[in-house]
Amino acid sequence: MSFEKILVLDFGGQYNQLIARRVRDESVYAEIKSYETPLDEIKAAGYKGIIFTGGPNSVYDESSPHYTKDILDIGVPVLGICYGAQLMAWMGGGKVESCVKSEYGKIEIENTKRDSLLFKGVDEKSIVWMSHTDFISAPPEGFEITSHSADCPCASMENVGRKLYAVQFHPEVTHSQFGKQFLHNFLFEVCGCKGDWVMDDFIERTVESLREQIGDKKVVLGLSGGVDSSVAAGLLSRAVGRQLTCVFVDQGLMRKNEGDFVEETFTRLFDMNFVRVNCGAQFISKLKGITDPEQKRKTIGSEFYKVFWDEIRKQADGGFFAQGTIYPDRIESGKGDAATIKTHHNQVKMPEDITFDGVIEPLGDLFKDEVRRVGEKLGIPKELVWRQPFPGPGLGVRIIGEITEEKIKVLQEADAVFRDEIKKSGIEDQLSQFFAVLPDVQTVGVMGDHRTYDHLIAIRAVTTDDFMTADWAKIPYDILARISNRLTNEVDHVNRVVYDITSKPPGTVEWE
Repeated sequence: MSFEKILVLDFGGQYNQLIARRVRDESVYAEIKSYETPLDEIKAAGYKGIIFTGGPNSVYDESSPHYTKDILDIGVPVLGICYGAQLMAWMGGGKVESCVKSEYGKIEIENTKRDSLLFKGVDEKSIVWMSHTDFISAPPEGFEITSHSADCPCASMENVGRKLYAVQFHPEVTHSQFGKQFLHNFLFEVCGCKGDWVMDDFIERTVESLREQIGDKKVVLGLSGGVDSSVAAGLLSRAVGRQLTCVFVDQGLMRKNEGDFVEETFTRLFDMNFVRVNCGAQFISKLKGITDPEQKRKTIGSEFYKVFWDEIRKQADGGFFAQGTIYPDRIESGKGDAATIKTHHNQVKMPEDITFDGVIEPLGDLFKDEVRRVGEKLGIPKELVWRQPFPGPGLGVRIIGEITEEKIKVLQEADAVFRDEIKKSGIEDQLSQFFAVLPDVQTVGVMGDHRTYDHLIAIRAVTTDDFMTADWAKIPYDILARISNRLTNEVDHVNRVVYDITSKPPGTVEWE
């Protein structure tokens, strides 16, 4: 199978995969490789274009990621973004300095070269997203400045003859007004792409690759019932059928009645071996006395896989271990040069006494919305593909402090009421994720003629394109009022409700 490819050369920022995702949105396949990738390997791959990503470093710091300047002379168009732009200037002999006044957030730039291919269809003045403390004070010889801001003399530059382009801002984020247009122009006006890649290609290529990799061996996959593991199961089932064993560990930390729903759904939809292990009491025992969020995550993850592998020892011998890991799981766990934000349940190291022929992550380079598109193409019902995201540690990261059986029951009931009211209100499709949280807080209340001292429930709802950034949802007051009334009236031991209005960043979507 042959199709156009763009290389996203990774220099260590948090939004590198988002660039690749924006490229794929244009029906052009993108893949990410480290800045440590040899130049000969890049030259041999036949890329239509190369994008240097951003990063938190300074080009003059010897410990910063660099690359040979020869990459600018292999005849492939290059677009440098933020640090990538400064790196291009440094490679070419230009000058990069520290800003007198750093630029963060939405900044207005003015285009000074109206015939620039990169600015085709872009207004003379537009808003872009800046995030930098260094800037290009003098472009390399042969480069022309194409835009500036009030505090940045070189917001973009280009060398048309060599097809080298650089932007100090971030076109990949939605905050940049014409960000999509900038990337479109680079792909189609500069690189000459045709846009011949579709999600069907990903499915076909992945299924073929899985069949070749797995052969006649067995595969085991831990199922949570969420979108990611469901789609991973669908791909693996299409590739190897009943060579796949899916183990569903019901750790007692799922939403109300969810375990039964998962079992019924997967036994009906997929050609696989399905095993359910009920072990809620075991998890509560292991979590007793633990309050630290990271320790809870690691305990849940480790115990999950202990139960999982104990079951697998009964089911299979050797073969492959499969995970429904998607890109945000990997980037937030500090893979590569990205900083650790939180440890994900499917990033816990497997025990040394367990050996597989390899680990398979068929969705490891996709974002959530791309995973859903794959699920739809695989014929998985909408009710499953568009289910609310649910963390691997389950309600364990939505119960602050020690996890107890009583707290789990309170949160399950509260979450069920919240989800039911959102569905009835007709705004479910407008929200990317919504759920209830049980903080380790009790407050004074009055119910009837009695004073109460009971649980506070926090509710959380966000909107987002990619889950790398998110905004809190502006739920109408009348809906919030109905939710609050139902929670305090219908859920035992709840006497107060608060609404979380924190965006990501600075917060994360989950509380822990």
